[in-house]
Amino acid sequence: MANKLWEKSVEVNAEIDRFTVGRDREMDLLLAPYDVLGSMAHITMLESIGLLRSDELRPLLAELAHIYSEIKHGNFRIEDDVEDVHSQVELMLTRSLGDVGKKIHSGRSRNDQVLVDLKLYIRDQLRIIVEKANDLFEVLQQQSERYAKALLPGYTHLQVAMPSSFGLWFGAYAESITDDMLFLLAAYRMANRNPLGSAAGYGSSFPLRRQLTTELLGFDGLNYNVVYSQMGRGKTERNVGYALSSIAGTLAKMAYDACLYNSQNFGFVKLPPECTTGSSIMPHKKNPDVFELIRAKSNKIQAMPQQILLLMNNLPSGYFRDLQIIKEVFLPAFAELNDCLDMTAYIVRQMEVNEHILDDDRYNLMFSVEEVNKRVLSGTPFRDAYKQVGLEIEAGNFHPDKNIHHSHEGSIGHLCNKEIKAHMDDILQQFHFERALQAEERLLSSAGQPL
Repeated sequence: MANKLWEKSVEVNAEIDRFTVGRDREMDLLLAPYDVLGSMAHITMLESIGLLRSDELRPLLAELAHIYSEIKHGNFRIEDDVEDVHSQVELMLTRSLGDVGKKIHSGRSRNDQVLVDLKLYIRDQLRIIVEKANDLFEVLQQQSERYAKALLPGYTHLQVAMPSSFGLWFGAYAESITDDMLFLLAAYRMANRNPLGSAAGYGSSFPLRRQLTTELLGFDGLNYNVVYSQMGRGKTERNVGYALSSIAGTLAKMAYDACLYNSQNFGFVKLPPECTTGSSIMPHKKNPDVFELIRAKSNKIQAMPQQILLLMNNLPSGYFRDLQIIKEVFLPAFAELNDCLDMTAYIVRQMEVNEHILDDDRYNLMFSVEEVNKRVLSGTPFRDAYKQVGLEIEAGNFHPDKNIHHSHEGSIGHLCNKEIKAHMDDILQQFHFERALQAEERLLSSAGQPL
């Protein structure tokens, strides 16, 4: 029996099969539970339009629920001579239930099947990313409050510039994550629209009820135009990739800061000893390998949208096999970013801060602006005060006053962490993850299988 949904009388060359399938079986294992959910919604809809009988639907749903459970318990595999996850699920249904298993593909194509799998996978993975990003946000805010009064030098051009604080430093990365969260929200909204029923990109002559599958799967709405549904393949992944790359950019920059601040020449922070590694010949070394790897992995993720863009950039409308390769670039990025978020949150929570950095006279000149501003407040024109302080520095007569008073919003003395938290909470409330989760629970419970 042919184990390819499209295979008829001619068997494909083995080397051609190897080349065209590529890593698809490996990638499709990530999509397997979502393929089952999509099939459950699709056949429920088929029964509603008379393409399945109710006595056929019930055993199909039950068997799909069983396959779903096998996937969740790690007992599912795509057999060597089976092309993809769609073929494997249909094959398992046919083995268990006979010819009724062959009916589930009516009104759809593997094109819209993989589209719905990807959409369901993306929204589930984005929920995990959002949760982990929010965990890191909370840790950063806690450290910002804990070290609100601990001063450190701020730098421009890698030159000591003006007073900053660890309250500002930790808090800056927390607020950066709120902007990243806006990208994630936009990506979620784009992904959470139903392409099922677009078939190969041109619809179907069957009277499909696309709104029903939309509701069953908990999508916010439809990708209405069937041609655009197919055109969304690659575009969705690219734009989700930009959202992932935004938060990866935040992690990469923070990792670089942490590596610098941890070095002996700075000595601003101490990383948890269990998060550093040693040298094979230098017994004193405590290398920030974890942050270095976070930086590298985050930079790799930032390159991902460009890879997707190049894969799809010269394609006209319609489906092309080129799109298969996007999965290899895109799907593993979620697990990699999750790891980076987990590691960053762990280290930041344990990080120790040097609260006596400014005892070192090398940082005295960063208070020059404070002195200029003090003289301006006493009535000296700014340009005159600037010149006076500059001449004192040149002559070696500058003596800083290290008692600073910054009070405006977002400054050393007014971090606005509560306002930033309120902004984050407002963004988080707009995801409505519970709608999707509840829909999946209802779909599985209809077959007697809890999520």
